[in-house]
Amino acid sequence: MNKWKGKSKGTILGYQIFVWCIKNLGVRSSYFVLYFVAAYYFIFEKKSNQYISYYFKKRLGYSYWRSKLSVFKSYFVFGKVLIDKTAISVGLRNRFTYEFDGIENLKSLLNEKKGGVLISAHIGNFEIAEHFFADIDFDAQINLVTTDQEVTVIREYMDRIAVKKSNIKFIYVKDDMSHIFEINEALSKNELICFTGDRYFEGSKFLETELLGKSAKFPAGPFLIASRLSVPVVYVYVMKEKKLHYHLYARVAQNIKNRDSKGLLNSYVQNLESMIKRYPLQWFNYFDFWDDID
Repeated sequence: MNKWKGKSKGTILGYQIFVWCIKNLGVRSSYFVLYFVAAYYFIFEKKSNQYISYYFKKRLGYSYWRSKLSVFKSYFVFGKVLIDKTAISVGLRNRFTYEFDGIENLKSLLNEKKGGVLISAHIGNFEIAEHFFADIDFDAQINLVTTDQEVTVIREYMDRIAVKKSNIKFIYVKDDMSHIFEINEALSKNELICFTGDRYFEGSKFLETELLGKSAKFPAGPFLIASRLSVPVVYVYVMKEKKLHYHLYARVAQNIKNRDSKGLLNSYVQNLESMIKRYPLQWFNYFDFWDDID
């Protein structure tokens, strides 16, 4: 069973190469390098290829050859997303355009003055969201709930090269449950708590439901916590469009009976599935997500 271990793809050397290319070649020219990067992963990352190919073929119903081509495209688009994130961090925010779909949901959430919960996924490029919020008078502190496994030298490197220090605060999940107090404190200040709801790692609590017609496991934490808090819940995604354009979606959690954790999960998965079908190449979970291979 090859499940997510709490670490994402990428190395600090890869990011350093991206930074050099962006500064010396520009953003779009840097995309050219990705043909070689994507080819490397396509040829040598056998396990990763197997998992993402399963997603295209079994879960989306693609043909054999369309699945193969989509695997390469997936790596290529993932590289674009990383380059875009890096470019924005080093001060090239003005090279990108964007549009908002549902931003009124986020503003309404803040107007209630009791904070709120954002749930996203490893799809698209959510990490750049804060760079666009300032342009629409959306002044809110975002607290990202994460695990110690996700603390990497890559994040430290990105902080060092960033022209403007990120305003996102990190709340780390701890065995003593002290993160719950940090979450409550943030909400009392009308701040936003953000979770990614699509990855759990071995040994943690999980919930199960169907995604794309097959049962999968999801981390229980985001949905248990959100169900127990009397605050609004919004699903947020930042998706890459053509060229240097991004589209932010914000959807209020709806049709949830009794606001229980399973109801929230089902609502989230229904929303996530619609995003996946609209942007199939931006699903970046390169492991046995459905536990149906190993």
